[in-house]
Amino acid sequence: MSAQPSPTATLTETHRATPADAPPTAARPKGDTPISFRAHLRHTGALIRRNLLWIRQDPESMFDAILFPVIFTLLFVYVFGGSIGKSLGGGQEQYVQYVVPGLMAMMGMNMAQGVGTGFNQDFNSGVMDRFRSLPIGRGSVLFAKIAVELMRMLFATAVLMVVAVLVGYDINDWGGLLASVGLSVVFGSALMWVFLTLGVIMKNAQSVQAMGFLVLMPLQFGSSIFAPTASMPGWLRNFTDYNPLSALADTARGLMEGGPVAHDLWVTLIWSVGLTAVMAPVAIHKFRTKS
Repeated sequence: MSAQPSPTATLTETHRATPADAPPTAARPKGDTPISFRAHLRHTGALIRRNLLWIRQDPESMFDAILFPVIFTLLFVYVFGGSIGKSLGGGQEQYVQYVVPGLMAMMGMNMAQGVGTGFNQDFNSGVMDRFRSLPIGRGSVLFAKIAVELMRMLFATAVLMVVAVLVGYDINDWGGLLASVGLSVVFGSALMWVFLTLGVIMKNAQSVQAMGFLVLMPLQFGSSIFAPTASMPGWLRNFTDYNPLSALADTARGLMEGGPVAHDLWVTLIWSVGLTAVMAPVAIHKFRTKS
């Protein structure tokens, strides 16, 4: 007959394997385990792939990236282009050269709103609960979401430029065009942290859209994106002077059409760095602590 382990030995082994001051394995928060930078990169890459596969399975999610630049370009060029173009000293052709850099600046803001609603929907569907139960970095989930939205933003910008060329836009400086796209990406990524925070704290996607509408509409139309600000009342011009979208649009025009860019470039970069520095930690903290 084989010898059985004594109760004393069993208890001793159990005590050695699980110290009294250690929490049970099931109760340990896996997501809070320290994770190396290399692991963060690996997790972010896997989540980017997951989000891209989701887009491939749901191509309708790309409709906004396709339709927004088409509709806005055609609407403003053919509805307002003649009258505003005359105020610029030309006609519709002159307005095309004016409005396209502004529309490029607006793409980042429209895509930023989409990241907030999509993030909120993932929470309500339970996807984020699954992610937070895995031993992955909390920031990896957010960085992957932003990376994919920036890809969608670049796609929307490419659609915008194709439509712009078809309606008569002349690309005078390819280097300035690429620099404008890069600056729009920087500012768009900063805005995405704001909408990621809204996606976490708001109860549903409709609330995120409503809040985004209240924020975006004054910024878009109270700027130099669609029309020069010289004819605006004084109080509105004061608002446009501090509006980051005006700075971004004017910088893009300077880079693509020629003109001073230094002041507006610095204003855009300061806004971008400031929004990221403030909102990125807030978004990650809210995501980590959301119940």
